[in-house]
Parts: sequence; structure tokens; C-alpha cells
Amino acid sequence: MAKKVIRRDRVTDEHLPSHLLPIIKQIYASRGVECSQQLELKVANLHGLNAADEKSNTLKGLPEACELLHRALINKTNIVIIGDFDADGATSTALMMCAFNLMGSTNHSFLVPNRFEYGYGLTPEIVDIAASQGAQMLVTVDNGISCVAGVNRAKALGLQVIVTDHHLPGHVIPEADAIVNPNQAGCSFPSKSLAGVGVAFYVMLALRSYLREKNYFVQQQINEPNIAQLLDLVALGTVADVVSLDANNRILVEQGLKRIRAGQTRPGIQALIEVANKNQQRLVASDFGFALGPRINAAGRLDDMSFGINCLLAPDLASARVMARDLDDLNKARREIEQGMQQEAESVLKSLTLDKTNLPNAIALYHQNWHQGVIGIVAGRLKEKFHRPCIVFAKASDDLPADKQQEIKGSARSIPGLHIRDLLEHIDSQHPNLILKFGGHAMAAGLSIAQQNFEKFQVVFNELAGQWLKEEDLQSIILSDGELSTQQLTLGFAEQLREAGPWGQNFPEPLFDDQFTLVQQRIVGEKHLKLVVEKQGEVFDGIAFNIDIKAWPDPKAKQVHLAYRLDVNEFRGKRTVQLMIENLVAVEQVLTEN
Repeated sequence: MAKKVIRRDRVTDEHLPSHLLPIIKQIYASRGVECSQQLELKVANLHGLNAADEKSNTLKGLPEACELLHRALINKTNIVIIGDFDADGATSTALMMCAFNLMGSTNHSFLVPNRFEYGYGLTPEIVDIAASQGAQMLVTVDNGISCVAGVNRAKALGLQVIVTDHHLPGHVIPEADAIVNPNQAGCSFPSKSLAGVGVAFYVMLALRSYLREKNYFVQQQINEPNIAQLLDLVALGTVADVVSLDANNRILVEQGLKRIRAGQTRPGIQALIEVANKNQQRLVASDFGFALGPRINAAGRLDDMSFGINCLLAPDLASARVMARDLDDLNKARREIEQGMQQEAESVLKSLTLDKTNLPNAIALYHQNWHQGVIGIVAGRLKEKFHRPCIVFAKASDDLPADKQQEIKGSARSIPGLHIRDLLEHIDSQHPNLILKFGGHAMAAGLSIAQQNFEKFQVVFNELAGQWLKEEDLQSIILSDGELSTQQLTLGFAEQLREAGPWGQNFPEPLFDDQFTLVQQRIVGEKHLKLVVEKQGEVFDGIAFNIDIKAWPDPKAKQVHLAYRLDVNEFRGKRTVQLMIENLVAVEQVLTEN
């Protein structure tokens, strides 16, 4: 889909440190950085850690959770952590397991629902399994705020329940013994964008303080643990879950990255870095999202997330490497399934529309043979390609009695301008019983409907999304930080941009645009375009991934307009600057605004 490149407005940046390059200051200012303190990514600047603002900035539910956990540790209560089957859930589970170890617990374990059998979160079925294994207390991570039935089942069995979550609550809140969630009503914690692993980190940080006050560590004759050693898990889960990188999350990610680069990370993460062929000393935040996270996610998408969690918990590098290779194989299989589904989905769209100008306002697709483990990724790919909110559905189960109605599960991805969870809630209120259950965030959500209602849902989704979206919301736009001089297109400046991060969701990596002379163009790896371009006598390498091979290479193109990120390419020990091309058009087709 054609994208329009719009350059960001220049905003006031005098309040930022004078030692920064003017272009770096402008990049920060355009991303909402308002003072130099927001660039000081120190642990001491995390919300809730300063004595002056501890009470006003604390997470609601922490005191109750700490009291319950203290009692559980003293009484050696059987604690079962209930995780989730994505990278955030995996890192959250691993963090809780490690923290309880550090605090002297010898009676804790974890359970992760298999998405193909029980579905998401603390379901009554998972509660029964935990109870059969002797659980006395359940602690959810990255789930639980919408699990009313599961919590009710646990309470009926006499189990204590602590919910730690970050998802948006529904109208009904579960009757848990304690709930820690920055998005629950009455919580004054400033950062509402914590990932599930971030919430788990704060719970364990608060528990350590509580145990210190109770003289627990002295009584148990154990060393007071350094919770900062868990920040590698926090950084990985935060970026992989694509939560907004506000100032607080940027601190968590930066501190985790520093530990990993310094070699202070667990064997499981080190093994994942190796299998992804990344340089540990130069790891950046995007590597969590595009290299490590997908390999962990592959376990939950295609098999059992316990594999991913066990890799993160591996006691030594040798065993971690074996598990990391297995996760890498699963990720390759996931890619093959995803590519096939995406091609089928695009074929369906072509049959429904005459051209890309005649797209629906919102896309909902279902196929009985699609794999529910990768529908979220496919929805994201389609959203990116067509710039429309998209929901992709797959069968919830293949093993249903003949008399039972088939349920299908959908994974939704949205575009700026449409809060997808709010839209699903609106659909649910306007068309009761059309949606069986739903939950999620502004940009991503999940839901279930009856298969027989898919066509009705497809129509309703498109109509109501059209009412909520403005015409400009449907325009695919790239925001550019402007053009770079040839003196800035250097390895040194690319390194400075890397160090200026971490970059991520709502704090995007700098992107630039300019016109170049096209020197060479060729296809590599079936659908990637390798370019050599020239500007003012200087020559630069560039690469555009997943291009339209029907349009490129284009022998007629002499001048091209590129929107690109400045990156460092490492090959056989040599490091060179490379343009990572996000948008490519022949100069006569350029859609640009200054």
C-alpha cells in the first residue's frame, strides 16, 4: 500500500542537554522528552522507588500481596504461578520463579495453559489441575484481571489468589485476595504501560522491602537478594510485548540491556542471543522484539510455552543451548505456517476487492485450516500491509462433539485512531451474544465467537470501525525525522543513534527520508531488495525487506525516494553503515510533505 512520508514538525528542544547533537535533541523532543531527567535512565528514577513519592506512586494492591506472600513463605505454602503463553507471560513466570528461589522458597512451581486445550489465563480447568497438584496459593502473571470464573473456582476450592496483570479490566473484577494491576480503578501508579513482567518485577521488589522490614532474611539466614539481577527478563518481556516505551519502561529496558551487554544475564537469554546470531555486547532493544521474543513465542504458538520458560530457567549454558536450538526450530516452523496463511489471506482480500483503494474499513478473515498459534502474527502483517484494523480467526478446537457449536478464536491488531478493545466492547453492547468473550489493549486484542456468526461479525466489525475511523486514519503514513547530510551518513553517527535508545513502541527509532540516485538493485533471499544508492558523490548500501517483487527491481528507476533507518551492518568482523529501507518509491511516484 502506498505510504505518504510526512516530516515531523520541529518542536522546542532548548530544555534538553546542550552537549547533545542538535539532531539528537530534536529527535528526543519530537518524541515527547521534556526534560533532561527523562534521559537519565537510572534505576533510582523508576516510579515508586523514591521515598518522597512512594505512597502516591505505589501500585494498588502491593501491600496486600506482600502480606499474603510473606505468610506463604513463612508457612511454606504451595505456590503455583499461572503464566501466559507469550513472551511477556514466559518472562513474567521465569521472573517469579527466580525471585521465589532467591527468597528462600522451596515450594513453588508454575503452570501455563496450553492455548489449544484450555485457552488464555486462569480458567476453571487450570485451577482444577493446580489444585490436583497440591496448590494452596495461585499467583497469576500477565493474566487474571478478566478471569472471573477461574478465580471463583479457586476460591470455592479454598485457594488463595493473587492476580498480577497489566491488561485492561472489564466491568466485573475477579474476587481475588489481592490484585496488582496499574490499569485497575483507583491505582495511582503513573506508568499505565507496564508489561506483565514489569508488574511482576514491582511485586517482587516490594516483597523484598516488606520481608526486610519483617526481618525475614535474618530469621531465615539467607542473603537479601538483588532484584536488579532480574532486569534482563524485564527488558526482554517489555519489548517483546510491544507495550509503550514511556520513561519508566525505557529505564527498565535500558538497565536490562546494560546487564546483558556486560555478560550479567542468565544462560537461557545468552543461548537465545547465540542461536539468533546476535552480538551480545552490542544488543539493542529491537533484538528483543525481532530475534529473541519470536523464538520464545514460538513455543506457545505451536507447542507448549513451558519449553520457553524452561529455557529461561536453564541452570547452565549447555542445557540452555539445547533448548534454544529447539525453540529456533519451532520458530522456523512458525514462519512457514505464517507465510502460507498470509498468502492465503491476501488471496482472499484480492478476491473481495477490485484494488487497494477499495479496501474495507476493517478486515476480518477466517479459514478452518488456519493455525490459531500464528493468527496474531498474520493479523499484524496484514495490518501493516493494508493499514486497516485486522482480525484473523482460526478454529478453537478440532475435537468437538457433533452436537456442540464450533467456537473460533480471533486475534486483533489495530491502527492509530482505533482502540480495538473499546470497539469490541461497543460491538458487544450493540450486539449481545455475538462475541463470546474478549479482552486486550488499544492496539491488540483477542476474542471468541461462534463460527456460524462469523459473517455477521465481519459485517458489523467493518461498519462500526468505519464509524469510528476518520478518513485520515486510513491513510498509511510514515513520520520522518527529516534528511541527513552525507557527513551524517556515517558509522559513527549510526552508533550514536543506537546509544540514544532504547527505541520501541511509541518511542520509535529515528527514521529519515531523502532522494538518492539508484546505482544498483538486485533481489536477495527471494523477496528482499539489495540497493546501492548515491548522494552527492557518496555511495551507500541499503536493503528493503519483503518488497513487491512484481514492482522491483525496476530497470526504469533512476532516482528513488527512500524512508530509512540508519543501521550498522556486521559481516565477517567488518562493520559498515547500512540504510534499512522502510519505504521505497521511484522519484516520479513520491508522496511527500514537508
